[in-house]
Amino acid sequence: MKTFQFLEYQTQKHTAVLTIVRPKQLNALNTITLKEIREALLQALSDTQIRVVIITGSGSKAFVAGADIKEFAHFNAKQGKELAEQGQTSIFDFIENYPKPIIAAINGFALGGGLELALASTVRIASSNAKFGLPEVGLGLIPGYGGTQRLPEIIGKGRALEMMLTADMIDASKALDYGLITEVTFSDKLLESAHLLADRMAKNSPSALTSVLKAVHYNSHRKDGYALEKDLFGACFDTSDFKEGVTAFLEGRKPKF
Repeated sequence: MKTFQFLEYQTQKHTAVLTIVRPKQLNALNTITLKEIREALLQALSDTQIRVVIITGSGSKAFVAGADIKEFAHFNAKQGKELAEQGQTSIFDFIENYPKPIIAAINGFALGGGLELALASTVRIASSNAKFGLPEVGLGLIPGYGGTQRLPEIIGKGRALEMMLTADMIDASKALDYGLITEVTFSDKLLESAHLLADRMAKNSPSALTSVLKAVHYNSHRKDGYALEKDLFGACFDTSDFKEGVTAFLEGRKPKF
């Protein structure tokens, strides 16, 4: 079994658990972590004993607090678009179209790329202390890993636009009300709840599970939306707003737009 730098891979009965381990960075997604998530999912895919995958974050503060901003703080528009294209194709689209159910067990902050990771998953459950948001506009950016497409589909256009345009976070109670998540539980019971849900799925026909996932995602109408998101995400990197937003973030101050 492969070992990873920023990821723990464990199995329990018919379930694989992928835990992102970057606690000092609140499990923020960097290039290595994204690559390892894909590799771990491919490992679970090749294991015929595994029928369901759980993705979670280490500790109780964060599922994934976003992308690692230091990695792209000095990108230009071309590099920004390539970042979105690579992330969407190799990770987020791959997760959404994965032939086995993926449960996002959200412990703490799920922001930016972290929320987009959860949105791409099959279902989402959360601890009561979880917070959700797409705060990219505060950096002079937009969501670039499918957030502009998946969030409106899941919670409705109006609520999604409010979250994205204000950059506000919502709590677990509101996320449940919005239909963003299907269950709220205590922090110390989150993984137990995820395993119980996984067991309810895993008792059924593996081929039928795959067929359900394939059927649900077959009639996708979002391809043009994803392409536009990548173009607009990349274009943000050539704006003065992006430079100010990222500089302010790295300096620990509020941006002056």
